[in-house]
Amino acid sequence: MVATPPAAAQSSGAASGTPAGQAPGATPPAAAPAAGDAAAWTKWNLKPLPPAPAPPADKPVKLQRTGPVPVFSDVKTTDKVVFVTIDDGAEKDPKFVEMLTDLKVPVSMFLTRDIVKDNYGYFKPLQALGNHVQNHTVDHPVMSKIPAEKQKSEICDAQSALTQQYGTAPLLFRPPFGDGANTPTLNTSVQQCGPRAIVLWRESMQIHDMQYQAADQKLKSGDIILAHFRGPKELKGATMTQMFGELLARIQEQGFAVARLEDYIQAPAS
Repeated sequence: MVATPPAAAQSSGAASGTPAGQAPGATPPAAAPAAGDAAAWTKWNLKPLPPAPAPPADKPVKLQRTGPVPVFSDVKTTDKVVFVTIDDGAEKDPKFVEMLTDLKVPVSMFLTRDIVKDNYGYFKPLQALGNHVQNHTVDHPVMSKIPAEKQKSEICDAQSALTQQYGTAPLLFRPPFGDGANTPTLNTSVQQCGPRAIVLWRESMQIHDMQYQAADQKLKSGDIILAHFRGPKELKGATMTQMFGELLARIQEQGFAVARLEDYIQAPAS
């Protein structure tokens, strides 16, 4: 289990407005793809990850302004990288902000409006590190169980709130549980609300290890990994930072770097 570091200054989680140095509507600043320094990894009782390569000039995923949106769970790349995505926003542990600040590991945050609305500010320091905010509905329903108009409001209302709070419109959408991802109804609703892709995953982080979809139980280049903002109640006593440390250890053991998902996606031309 990854050790918890000595107590340090904690984020208040109560910040409001646009992160320092970022104009409203601007893309969050891109953190260096290289992981944090050796001392930072030692602080968290982890072995350093390999540095991520420079983002490709020719993006493997090219999104269109209109029409059906693609659905994908990995990115076609020969770079030995994987992508970490974290869902919902239920756990708001200040130590996790400290951890990502130290380690400079990029993540994509798929936030659920009603889960984060009591503390939108918690995620702003994470966004200021270069981590993008994406859409994960208003209140986390099983999308295929609700009518088309409700699907649309789940996505559009979350899109509006997240855009207002974080200054950029989410480019990507993830349906709760991955449900309905390949249905025409959901695809149409996503198109109507603004995101230009539906993102699923190849691996799902539990507490100490990942669940793999591949039969060989191994990571592949370009895999998208799902994790959640979770704390001791859901993680059988483990903290968010301990779970995330275990995730990084599993990635390091297989020799992969973590890259920013959005660096491999070409947004539609404005």
